Amino acid sequence: MSISLVAGLGNPGREYEGTRHNAGFLVVEALARDLGLAWRTSRAHEAEVARWQPAPGRTILFAKPLTFMNGSGQAVQALAAYHKLAVVDIAVVYDDLNLDLGLRKVSVTGSAGGHNGVASLLEHLGQGFVRYRIGIGPKTPREMDLKDFVLARFTPEQHTLFQHHLEPAVAGLRTVIDLGADRAMNLLNRKATQ
Repeated sequence: MSISLVAGLGNPGREYEGTRHNAGFLVVEALARDLGLAWRTSRAHEAEVARWQPAPGRTILFAKPLTFMNGSGQAVQALAAYHKLAVVDIAVVYDDLNLDLGLRKVSVTGSAGGHNGVASLLEHLGQGFVRYRIGIGPKTPREMDLKDFVLARFTPEQHTLFQHHLEPAVAGLRTVIDLGADRAMNLLNRKATQ
């Protein structure tokens, strides 16, 4: 199947801009910007949505849920149902604390791994969506509360490093969209371990 919906996970609102937990928003926004797409608010689906038509008869939706992270699955499921998309047609971009900052990894199965947005997606969609994980780890200082860490902004050095890796992250997302999960895993996951 081909990807028809790409959802970046994050929290809406100015107070969450630039936080680690919004890495999914940042990557999807960057790709939409590269493609010259405009965002519009879809109140019925509780999301900001941009449409891309890469070829005649093919439309790919980009979405940023406005439900806050813990309700991400609600918005993605509403969009999928409205557009009659199967779970395998959906790719989700989100932050991963278990990957070092800037690394990327593609997968299609697994648990939520403590990520509330992914837990919400699993609750509303089940397994089968493509996961494009963006590294925000490691958590430092180690004693810092997990919630405080992911909801904090990158340090200046981390922000610079994240920006340096943003273009490759966007290119990786294009690989997921253009080639599908299996081929993207073969290409991108090998690089993530090098």
